[in-house]
Amino acid sequence: MDKVITTTLLIIVSMVMVMVLFNVAYPAIVEGGDAISSMANRAEDRMKTQITIIHTAGELDSSGVWHDNNNTGDFEVFVWVKNVGASRIIALDRTDVFFGPDGNFTRIPHQSVAGGVLPYWTGQVEGETEWSPTGTVKITIRYPDALAPGRYFVKVTVPTGVSADYFWSM
Repeated sequence: MDKVITTTLLIIVSMVMVMVLFNVAYPAIVEGGDAISSMANRAEDRMKTQITIIHTAGELDSSGVWHDNNNTGDFEVFVWVKNVGASRIIALDRTDVFFGPDGNFTRIPHQSVAGGVLPYWTGQVEGETEWSPTGTVKITIRYPDALAPGRYFVKVTVPTGVSADYFWSM
């Protein structure tokens, strides 16, 4: 009779231990699966997002003289960026823009966080209301004074982490 009671108690203790182990391990397994799923979704979004800088221009003429073509009083550099990916790009104002002379560029803040202090950039989707595939955004970088002629670098990074960069002479 002792062996039956001992065996019964061992079976009960084993079942309790299995339940405790299950209650500890199952949430960890679920969280790990959610993390992997989230990471896969982000990777898919990034793979569907692609941009290309298609043109850049500044308000300097061929002799290096500033011509305020649109009469804003600010020196402006224009960068056209095309969405060549398969998904819509949202939160244009959260895009990072790096600009400056070759080897001495800096991050330019968006107008919404610059507090009115130049330089800052603004962006406008051309011909559409949102930056959908095949759409183009015109980024305007504003400076208080004209920049010197020379070789310049621009890099645009959208919120998904995809970026495009470009060198050109102005």
